Amino acid sequence: MPELPEVETVRRGLAPAMEGQKIMRADIRRPDLRWPFPENMADRLTGARVIRMGRRSKYILAALDTDETLIIHLGMSGRMLVSGDPLGQFHHAHPAPQKHDHVVLDMENGARITFNDARRFGAMDLCKTAETAAHPLLAKLGPEPNGNTFNETYLQDRLKGRMTPIKSALLDQRIIAGLGNIYVCEALHRAGIAPTRQAGRISAARIAALVPVIRAVIAEAIEAGGSSLSDYRQADGELGYFQHCFQAYDREGAPCLKPGCGGVIQRIVQSGRSTFYCAQCQR
Repeated sequence: MPELPEVETVRRGLAPAMEGQKIMRADIRRPDLRWPFPENMADRLTGARVIRMGRRSKYILAALDTDETLIIHLGMSGRMLVSGDPLGQFHHAHPAPQKHDHVVLDMENGARITFNDARRFGAMDLCKTAETAAHPLLAKLGPEPNGNTFNETYLQDRLKGRMTPIKSALLDQRIIAGLGNIYVCEALHRAGIAPTRQAGRISAARIAALVPVIRAVIAEAIEAGGSSLSDYRQADGELGYFQHCFQAYDREGAPCLKPGCGGVIQRIVQSGRSTFYCAQCQR
């Protein structure tokens, strides 16, 4: 599933083609994805102008001049692709319709935004813009890892007394929004913290040191356009490149890349998810 860096990369790719532009036609080609689409979705989108493209956690938020916001979740295999060349940035002409093109937005500048989702685990919803933060998908999310409210004091307080493994705690979207399996594995490896350690028993100093590591991993992944392991593509159809920088994730059996470590990356399963770490340098 795309994590924060992938979703942010897609948002940045969509913004030049959508912000300030009117949706001339919304073609909704099925009644649902993971859940049913909102009532009269095509009519509510057609003619609306996109004021800004935002993001919260793993959700893209398109604020409209109708005082509604379109909430988009990519799910496991969802892609949002831009075709046409309204700004001289996107080299793809409008492709022929594909089997899994479920939502198509034609913008007034000639751009076409296509939501393609083979497995249909994605989702879209419309809500009043003033009530976006209270939407059930967003209401209980923790702070963004690259935001000002995510700091060492906050993380120390939220992890205090928790007996769950630190990896599970960091994946809890109520604690930190947007982190997923890839970037938690990478952050814990860089910080030298074993993913199996009980969160509440890690020293305050080590938790404080983990905060800038999480920030750095997320920033580097965004800069690289996210990680492309299977379905993920940027808005222009290109791959992300952060997978070439993995130090732990998906490197089972490979030597640890930390200088002087000499360990080997292992794979274990935690809560049904693969965890990659080095038992030699992660304690």
